[in-house]
Amino acid sequence: MAYVRFRRGRLAEAEDLVRTGLQIADRVGQGTPAQWYAIGTLIETLLARGNVTEAKQVARTYKLAEGFPNAVVYPDPQAVWGKLLLAQGRIKEAEQHLAAAGKRLDLRGTRNPSWCPWQLDLALAQLTHDTGLARATAAEAVSRARAFGASSTIGHALRVSAATTDPSQAVSLLQEAVDHLEQSPAACELAHALVDHGTALHAIGDPHQAAQQLYRGMETAAACGADALASRARAQLASAGLRPRRLHTSEQDTLTVAENTAARHAALGLDNSEIAKEMRTDVQGVSELLSAVFTKLGTDRLGLRRALGI
Repeated sequence: MAYVRFRRGRLAEAEDLVRTGLQIADRVGQGTPAQWYAIGTLIETLLARGNVTEAKQVARTYKLAEGFPNAVVYPDPQAVWGKLLLAQGRIKEAEQHLAAAGKRLDLRGTRNPSWCPWQLDLALAQLTHDTGLARATAAEAVSRARAFGASSTIGHALRVSAATTDPSQAVSLLQEAVDHLEQSPAACELAHALVDHGTALHAIGDPHQAAQQLYRGMETAAACGADALASRARAQLASAGLRPRRLHTSEQDTLTVAENTAARHAALGLDNSEIAKEMRTDVQGVSELLSAVFTKLGTDRLGLRRALGI
């Protein structure tokens, strides 16, 4: 349950659930798969919230670096350790562990980036010293993501790929990433893509569109509990001379009238342009409404009929 909420961007809920799960797993015994599941999920969640110090403490408490289990564990403990090392700036060690995790998973036939995005973290580590290598690693991850087809994973891969290119190329990659992520319930990853897209747009001299993406990214990050990302968006807005507006607050799972209308049209098979005509709005407005729907209901377009009970 915690990992599902982590993937949906419900980070505070994820942290609460996984801490309870870890307490239970601790009573079962040390080194059990259940304990490894909980440790990895807690560290991933803390990193997503920007709490690197506490994630490091969890790893130290459970001696994460002293040996990884032979059992199939999700998320992969060695890949989680590599991600934590990357967050600490321990680049060489991060690369070693991420590459080792990737080699082991490939030999096992586990190549879906949605299962373990080790290549994406490896590309970010490589980016600190070898842009060409990072670009090639990210491109391979994008290829794998497209082969498996999940919108959330394609969007994540495109976002990382954009980081390996110049701002003009990054803008189009990030727009595609946002388009994919708007079709998924992965709210935190959408927030990342929006903030990165806004930053890239500002870099190429499009302040109006940059502001729109940064505002939306900041609000989405704050709703997810991704505090560090929300702060980064706020800082980017400030550096662009824009005053961050007050964040909206609302019930996360309650659809607005407009969201409910758009969702029901989509559930009946209408595409975004057809929904825009029915609702007398534009396609971008429909995309944002449906993105909010997918985030709140925890589904994509294919699951709308079931989620809405129609």
